Amino acid sequence: MITAIVLITADVDKIPEVAEAIAEIDGVTEVYSVTGDADLIAMVRVREHEQFHDVIAGTVNKVPGVLSTSTHIAFRTYSRHDLESAFSLGMDD
Repeated sequence: MITAIVLITADVDKIPEVAEAIAEIDGVTEVYSVTGDADLIAMVRVREHEQFHDVIAGTVNKVPGVLSTSTHIAFRTYSRHDLESAFSLGMDD
């Protein structure tokens, strides 16, 4: 899976509706309402890079209330859960 983190600026009066609509899009796994420069952050996971176009440009950007997006494609994932699993292989606690 390839992951993209999409920072979304939304119409302030429509943030809950925008978040719910984006959460229903195939390829979007989570949507977070956040503080800071973005109003929402969506996690998009697809099998091929070409699918980002369909999900982000073709669907997320067209949700009523989405004003702009900034997409960040992940090169590598670092997860405490994954690291703990790797280091505990074959080891007794």
